[in-house]
Amino acid sequence: MTVKAYGAHAADKPLESLDITRRAPGPHDVQIEIAYCGVCHSDLHTVKAEWAGTLYPCVPGHEIVGRVSAVGAHVKGYKEGDLVGVGCMVDSCRHCADCEDGLENYCDSMVGTYNGPTADAPGHTLGGYAERIVVHERYVLRVRHPEAQLAAVAPLLCAGITTYSPLRHWNAGPGKTVGVVGIGGLGHMGIKLARAMGARVVAFTTSESKRADAEALGAHEVVVSRDADAMAARAKSLDLIVNTVAAPHDLDAYLNLLKRDGTMVLVGAPATPHPSPQVFNLITKRRALAGSMIGGIPETQEMLDFCAQHGIVADIEMIRADEINAAYERMLKGDVKYRFVIDNATLAA
Repeated sequence: MTVKAYGAHAADKPLESLDITRRAPGPHDVQIEIAYCGVCHSDLHTVKAEWAGTLYPCVPGHEIVGRVSAVGAHVKGYKEGDLVGVGCMVDSCRHCADCEDGLENYCDSMVGTYNGPTADAPGHTLGGYAERIVVHERYVLRVRHPEAQLAAVAPLLCAGITTYSPLRHWNAGPGKTVGVVGIGGLGHMGIKLARAMGARVVAFTTSESKRADAEALGAHEVVVSRDADAMAARAKSLDLIVNTVAAPHDLDAYLNLLKRDGTMVLVGAPATPHPSPQVFNLITKRRALAGSMIGGIPETQEMLDFCAQHGIVADIEMIRADEINAAYERMLKGDVKYRFVIDNATLAA
């Protein structure tokens, strides 16, 4: 079937209206009418070919929410009318150790929601900047938030799970002090989630102007990272740092803030490498520098349910599909609080 979408034909071309083809639902497929799709920095990196291997036409979007409009004959978990979401993956090998552990995000054969290999035309997956998507039921998630919050739920499918997963894995909670570096699309979710888990939350920003915003999001304390005295006062005080910054920067400045056996987890993905940290900042306090990438399907469902229970959604700015190029320019400048979301009904306008 042909549906309206927004995508790019080349790295140096703007996104524009496209007609794309979606497969008819197979026996285990769920067809979803997309209501809203969040705009992730990964979308911009991929469209602009800043990460190697972009396939064109490129239709981004992996923060997808909408309603089920059809299901395959063997689908048991979903029915027409259900509110659902699709995140960063639409397939994996389904039989490796990672998949069997519900960590499909680490499967070597994970298929991204866009720019991944598929038998569907045009040979690679096309994402959520589109009217409709068809996904195997294993990779569909149930949304339990009120429908009125649906647009603000969309960014949970990437920004939410990207910060929730390391917070859960490294046991954020009561008695722990958690730092969140960067107050943007990822960081604002990290603050909300760490606070809801019961941790003491310290937000780090380069800008004094973001202090009030970080406190409103739930930070117990805000540190301006350019203030050397404020950073020094926080030395050896944090159990966990979730570093969301997607640009190369000095990691040692934050490693010094960890207690013995503390961990800094990188979830931001810059186009070029960070400067290498000093080994002595790691070995003298048995500190760890780690990475984390989204989450598996079971954990993503857990995150959605946790957010529904605690009334957590993203802070968003709604845009029309034809405003996406301007949104990308604003995103490059950090001019969004804190996630753009496309109203997919405007694709047909």
